[in-house]
Amino acid sequence: MGFRDGLARFNRVVTNPVQRLWAGRLPPFAIVEHTGRKTGRLYRTPVSAFVKDDMVTIRLPYGTERDWVRNLVAASGGVIQRRGRRMRVTQPEVSKEGRIGTLRLKIAGPVEDEATGT
Repeated sequence: MGFRDGLARFNRVVTNPVQRLWAGRLPPFAIVEHTGRKTGRLYRTPVSAFVKDDMVTIRLPYGTERDWVRNLVAASGGVIQRRGRRMRVTQPEVSKEGRIGTLRLKIAGPVEDEATGT
């Protein structure tokens, strides 16, 4: 296991649970909601996300082959929570230019709250 793998594992176990408490409300952070390819389980992963027009860009410092990235690609999208709002995202594109990859997603629109219908 390399340094990036060890750091990613540490973040998943220690840092991510804490970040999930606030990341969906405080920019530039966001929470990506995705469904596991094998388990069908819903996951929530905190990320740094930058929005311009109808596109979300997420830097991938731990590599382009992380499970959450592959889950989004396999499902053709997911949901991102940013600034307290949940938005459906589609058309994931992973690129590897230079040392750090990026994931770009198209914002498809808001996610309705099932309880209120808004």
